[in-house]
Amino acid sequence: MSRPFLSVENLAVHFPTSDGIVRATDGLSYTLERGKTLGIVGESGSGKSVSSSAILGLHRNTSARVSGQIWFDGTELIGLSDDEMRAKRGKDVAMIFQDPLSALHPYFRVGDQISEAYLVHNRVPKRVARARTIEMLARVGIPQPERRVDDYPHQFSGGMRQRVMIAMALINDPILLIADEPTTALDVTIQAQILDLLQDLQREFDTALIMITHDLGVIAEVADDVLVMYAGRAVEYGAARELLTKPAMPYTWGLIQSIPDVTGPLDRPLRPIPGNPPSLLDPPAGCPFFARCEYSRFVPDNRCARELPELLPVAEGHLKRCHLEDDVLADYDAVLTGGN
Repeated sequence: MSRPFLSVENLAVHFPTSDGIVRATDGLSYTLERGKTLGIVGESGSGKSVSSSAILGLHRNTSARVSGQIWFDGTELIGLSDDEMRAKRGKDVAMIFQDPLSALHPYFRVGDQISEAYLVHNRVPKRVARARTIEMLARVGIPQPERRVDDYPHQFSGGMRQRVMIAMALINDPILLIADEPTTALDVTIQAQILDLLQDLQREFDTALIMITHDLGVIAEVADDVLVMYAGRAVEYGAARELLTKPAMPYTWGLIQSIPDVTGPLDRPLRPIPGNPPSLLDPPAGCPFFARCEYSRFVPDNRCARELPELLPVAEGHLKRCHLEDDVLADYDAVLTGGN
C-alpha cells in the first residue's frame, strides 16, 4: 500500500521535567501530499512547533521522548540514525524559523551562513556555493544580491531577514518546507509579499509546505488543508474551505469569532475565548477544551469532563474531536451571532 508523501502517525513528544512529564504533543496524526499546503493553527503552547520540529529530528539528543511514526517520501524518520537524519535535514526537508534575528548568527555574514547550508550537502568549491547563494538571494527578492551577500543580519530589515531565512531554507531545493510563523511581527504589506513569495517558490519547486501560524487570515490565503491543535492534540482537521466556513468544534468557533470584523460596527466588542489552556503536565481526563467551552452543557452526563472525544468524521475528509451532536453543529450560524 502506497503512503502519502508525508504521513504523521500517532506522534507523541513528551518532555520529562522535575515537576512531571510535559505532554507537548500527544497522538497527533495527519497527511500531506507533495505540492500541497497544510496549515497548522492554535494558541501558543498547543504543540504546533514541537510537532513540526520532530519531523526534522530536532528533539534528538535532548531529554524529549518521541514516539509514533513519521513517514516522509517512503522513509520512516524517527527510526533513522543521526547521520541519516542529518543527511535529510536541510536538504530534503527544511524549516523557516519564527524569529530570523535569533536564528541568524549576528557575527557572520548572511552569505556565509547560507553558503554553509549548501556546502554541508554538496561537495563543491566555495565559489560555487557563493554563486548559488547570490542566485537564491535574488530569487527571494533581495535587491543588489551581489553586494548584500556580504552584509550582516543587523543590516537587513525584518522583512529582508525573513527573505534571507527563506533563501537559506530553499537553497538545497527541499521537497518539504516547514514555515514556523513566517510573517510574525511583519506589517501587512510585507506579510503579503512573503506569502506570495512562498507560494511562487512552492509552485516552482513542487514543494510540500507546512504553514504554522495563529493567523486564520494567512491560513485562508495559502492552505489546502487545516489542522487545528489544542493542548497537544488535533481537535479539527479538514479542507481549508470546508473547515473555515463550516467549523465543527467550539474551539475553532472561538478562533474564528476572535478575528476582528473590519466591516462590522465600530462598537462591536471582540469575543475572545475565555479562560486558559490546561496544563500539559496534568492534562484533563476528558476533552481538553471542556473548562473553556460554553457548549458542553449541550452534552449529557457530564461526558465532556469524563471522556476524551475521538477524532471522528463530520463530513468526508473533515474530522472533529468533540462530543457535540450534529444538531448543535447545525446551529453554528446562531452561535456566531450570539444565540444558542
